[in-house]
Order: sequence, then structure tokens, then C-alpha cells
Amino acid sequence: MIRYGDETWRDLTFTAFYPKVEKRDAQWIDVELRLEAAAETPLPDDLIDFSVLVICTHRGFPIQIVPLDEGCDCEYQLTYSEKEQIETYIQSEPMLQLIREAAHS
Repeated sequence: MIRYGDETWRDLTFTAFYPKVEKRDAQWIDVELRLEAAAETPLPDDLIDFSVLVICTHRGFPIQIVPLDEGCDCEYQLTYSEKEQIETYIQSEPMLQLIREAAHS
């Protein structure tokens, strides 16, 4: 993760994803992810309640990935590697099925 204004960062490795999928409207699906990081790449100590909001199309294509702390924008951004891990998870067949089900509700 990269703290805004810092010139150094550390790539986190996510070991578990806990999704909550909700249809926002006729265009977007919101996927809130609770994440677990590997012991060797722990979350920054100053994050209180970390999650990620992934805004997807009804077909499951991630449009925006937003790191949150306590449900609000936080002072961190995700690295390319972290976004890639999240996108891979979102594009997995079980997640695509959940997104499709939410789109048709």
C-alpha cells in the first residue's frame, strides 16, 4: 500500500477475501471486500477497519477499486500488484456468479 505523499511503499499479499455484493442501480454493482493480508505483509498499523470497494459493471468488469478505512476514503492507495490480486478475485467464476445474481435481483 502507498500512503499519499510517501515515496516508499510495500506490496501486500492478500490471503482471504470476504465479499458483500449489492446492486447499486441499472449500471453498477458494488462489491465491498474485507481482506486478510499475509503475516509477512501486514496492513499498516494506522488502519482501523480496512476494506475495499470495487465498483463493477453488471458483467463483473471492475471499473474502480477504492481502499477504505471505516467505510470512508483513506490516505492510502493500492499498488498495481494489490489491484491485480483484487481484479483476479473479482474475475473468478464464483465472484462473477455472485455479481450476475445481484445484477438480476
